[in-house]
Amino acid sequence: MVALGAVVLAGAAGTNGATIVTAADKPTTSVKPPTNSATQSSEVSAETRERARRAMEASRSQAREARADLRRAEQRDHQAVPAVAQTGSHTAQAESLVPDDPREIAQSMLADYGWDSTEYECLDQLWISESNWDHTAENPSSGAYGIPQSLPAEKMATAGADWATNPATQIEWGLGYIEDAYGTPCSAWEFKQANNWY
Repeated sequence: MVALGAVVLAGAAGTNGATIVTAADKPTTSVKPPTNSATQSSEVSAETRERARRAMEASRSQAREARADLRRAEQRDHQAVPAVAQTGSHTAQAESLVPDDPREIAQSMLADYGWDSTEYECLDQLWISESNWDHTAENPSSGAYGIPQSLPAEKMATAGADWATNPATQIEWGLGYIEDAYGTPCSAWEFKQANNWY
């Protein structure tokens, strides 16, 4: 007969091939007091969210840098193409590989962010209101500069050393700023209309 609270382990020596271990024979372990699982869970959840946010931010930043590097390489290739090519007795203008119009540059970049023509319409309105797409526009009172009116202007250096003179670099920085701060150009435009800044 096995006493209440006893455990039977098969295969050891004893009556009928079983060993009886009572609660007194078991090693004791200390029991930790219960922790507040809600607090612990929210701390873990907050840490997990913060790690995920940082990873997404780094990923977006790396993608922007890769796109900017690709664009700069395309511009270098474009500059290496002679402006006029001789073909037999005819002179033909070399086709532009990179658009010169800042609006066309921006349109060509939108797909990199997953944005469509509706988002371009909002971006167009936003940057008309900021700089009229002038890459040399400077706000005399604040010092905001360029197409996206970066303040301070030097922040655009994260998109390229040519930030002061290259519309594509300014646009790349501006689109990244919009993505990080507002999610989309339409959200940025809505904010600008409500607050007169973005």
